Amino acid sequence: MKRTTLLMIALAVLTITYSHAQKLTTPPDGGNKKATVAERIGITDVTIHYDRPGVKGRDGKIWGGLVHTGFTDLGFGTSKAAPWRAGANENTTFTFSTDVMIEGKPLAKGTYGFFIAMGNGDATLIFSSNSTSWGSFFYDEKEDALRVTVKTVPLTQSVERLRYEFMDETENSAVVALEWEKLKIPFTIAVDYIKTQLESFRRELRSDEGFGPDAWVEAANFCVENNTNLEEALAWSTYAIEGVFVGQKNFKTLSCKAGVLNKLNRNAEADTLMKQALPLGTMQELHAYGRQLLRQKKNKQALEVFKVNAQKNPNVFTTDMGLVRGYSANGDFKNALKYAKLAQPLAPDKGNKDALEKYIPMLEKGQDINQ
Repeated sequence: MKRTTLLMIALAVLTITYSHAQKLTTPPDGGNKKATVAERIGITDVTIHYDRPGVKGRDGKIWGGLVHTGFTDLGFGTSKAAPWRAGANENTTFTFSTDVMIEGKPLAKGTYGFFIAMGNGDATLIFSSNSTSWGSFFYDEKEDALRVTVKTVPLTQSVERLRYEFMDETENSAVVALEWEKLKIPFTIAVDYIKTQLESFRRELRSDEGFGPDAWVEAANFCVENNTNLEEALAWSTYAIEGVFVGQKNFKTLSCKAGVLNKLNRNAEADTLMKQALPLGTMQELHAYGRQLLRQKKNKQALEVFKVNAQKNPNVFTTDMGLVRGYSANGDFKNALKYAKLAQPLAPDKGNKDALEKYIPMLEKGQDINQ
């Protein structure tokens, strides 16, 4: 009885030991390094998880050799027509936090297994709704969410370990390229940045982020800057002023709504709001608003704002410089030069002192410093 008990204990210990051994973290089989690369396009997060096989002296034997062409029976699993796994070991996966366009074709947000069927000078990219399998042994074309075909590009320099890279980024797109040995497979991921940003604003404004006016101002200003959804922006800017427990009547909220009204060509209403806003502005807010008007080539309005600021905050470098810019933009170089000389001893740092040393000779020659 005693010997039987000891044997059972020994077997239990071996079972536990074996069980735990299977859970230890070790490098992937074959030395294929695990990797993750991610980038944000607009506000869309794109994340790629993959394993990185190496060439390991098999130059000239990767494409059409180790990586088969088209679809084939790998001799294991349920698939009789499997593409390449686009990496090593488990599925290569792409995760998109919002809807995207792959080579101009729509793909819903989510996580996808990624496969490639190599052709002659081209490659068919496959995004599969099955992202949890091992390799492509169980690939099923019925699970395809999207297929696109792209041209492959030869490389002059060999890439030892397979890699995915983001390149040629813009505000709403990026090229993703798989590079290995002497071949690159590039494709474009694009997002509808305006659409996704507005959808995000609508969600966030209904959360705790919307419990103050600044968030509503930010959302409305985005619409103004991108000339989109202006009626919605007007509602948001109004809520920033009048919303229960949220609304505040200050320079930021009033000038925001005025900006929306101007975009809607309701200029008289916008002017009325700005008359209310100007006395409420801080020195920096008024200066920034004056600079904004200069960028919009509204030089007379800008000078009036700089004058209001100088009356509220006299003998300060910032307001004197506002007058320099305002008078200069309106061709009054005599007054611009006067305030430039007044601002000179008030310059807070070397950068501003150097700028004035450049501006004063320009004004003496009748040249606008705002150019």
